[in-house]
Amino acid sequence: MIGQRLEVRQGQGLVITPQLQQAIKLLQLSNLELEAFVEAELERNPLLSRQDVDDAPSEAASSSDDAAEMSFTDGVAEGAHSALDAPAEAVYDAAPGERNETATDAQPGLSDWSAVRGGGAMPEGDYERPDEHELTLWEHLQAQVPTARLSPADQAIALTLIDSVDEGGYLRADLAEVAERLGVETARAEAVLKVCQGFEPTGVMARSVAECLRLQLEERNRFDPAMAALLDNLDLLARRDMSALRKVCGVDQDDLIDMIAEIQALTPRPGAGFGGEPAQTVVPDVYVRADPAGGWKVELNSDTLPRLLVDKRYHADVSAGARGDTEKTFVADCAAQASWLVKSLDQRARTILKVASEIVRQQDAFLAFGVEFLRPLTLKVVAEAIEMHESTVSRVTANKYIATPRGVFELKFFFTAAIQSSDGGASHSAESVRYRIKSLIDAEDVIGEILSDDRIVEILQDAGIDIARRTVAKYREALRIPSSVERRRQRKAA
Repeated sequence: MIGQRLEVRQGQGLVITPQLQQAIKLLQLSNLELEAFVEAELERNPLLSRQDVDDAPSEAASSSDDAAEMSFTDGVAEGAHSALDAPAEAVYDAAPGERNETATDAQPGLSDWSAVRGGGAMPEGDYERPDEHELTLWEHLQAQVPTARLSPADQAIALTLIDSVDEGGYLRADLAEVAERLGVETARAEAVLKVCQGFEPTGVMARSVAECLRLQLEERNRFDPAMAALLDNLDLLARRDMSALRKVCGVDQDDLIDMIAEIQALTPRPGAGFGGEPAQTVVPDVYVRADPAGGWKVELNSDTLPRLLVDKRYHADVSAGARGDTEKTFVADCAAQASWLVKSLDQRARTILKVASEIVRQQDAFLAFGVEFLRPLTLKVVAEAIEMHESTVSRVTANKYIATPRGVFELKFFFTAAIQSSDGGASHSAESVRYRIKSLIDAEDVIGEILSDDRIVEILQDAGIDIARRTVAKYREALRIPSSVERRRQRKAA
């Protein structure tokens, strides 16, 4: 029988309001993108204004200042269970009539925001479509790092070196200083530099003009002892001392003229072909410093935090002068948007600090002792520790950088795969295992034995690392280390 009836049902729904969409978007913006977004909002909303340092802080600004620092003593976060643990529902409570309820089976207290990106209601601002600009040398080199088959730690070394490349393409960093700061051997930094010197354009990241020219000659298969002697005596070439050049190079006049012509055809400034904007130094979102009392102190970079205020006095004046319903609605919308933006920025700062503090707590051994002690870490581990959803942690760690005593890293750098322990102990980071494999192979000359992959597996298992032979081979190939057969041939040839 067909009929009409009225029923009352109780269910769970995910509220995706425009304000919540805005808060989600703010989480994953970098500090530069956030600054551009805030500037656009300041131009659009007349009730928003910047807070000067000397101004009296509002309630939202005060809470942001309270959340700007978190310290760790003996591995325990002070204030870890403070107001930072406020659930998203308490902060982003939608006003009546603004709810857009979508049915979901998510667990209580967990919000799956993975579908927000594809939602048609998501307003796309200019910050999602950066202005097109000419590719810079820094961006070009950065884009080649993921294709170099480097380990996460070696990628960090490569990115640190790339940050020190000038606009001409030359490396202006001291390898020993970089290695000491990152807690690795100078030979390892040298090996990473050699990989980076294979990037395009040819000759980039050289430390001198002679090295830049040598890299280009090697690519053309034109680097021989005579060319090496010529590059070692570029001062004679500058003085046009042909007789001295013929003597040091061991060639006749015609060969010398040909060699000089080849040198003149090379590019002494390989980075000159890139332009647009100069490479900008990464501005960290979070600072980590050693606490004199022990442990680590985690602080937000206040220079990257926009300080906004809602001009309540101007709001009152404009509201009193509003005549029609259209003007009143516009003023009310501006006030609501301004209030929500201030709240969203405050919550964003708190969330970044909370996630970064947990990462520091998990990776304190890396900060203290170096890359070999990098622990395995996943988004799920951090999310469970701070009682947030994995998608939220993923958004927070995107495009965010942390300045540590060992350098500036992207937050995602600290998430590495885990390799189980054979003795039931703590898991080992994949990066630390790669480091052990490389250290074992580097020590072959000392022990007088070429280690096969099977032998490396035995050594690692004796050290409590449960690893398969194919995994050792994969890590060895990723480190660009030849097989034991090839290394044995190289030793015999030497």
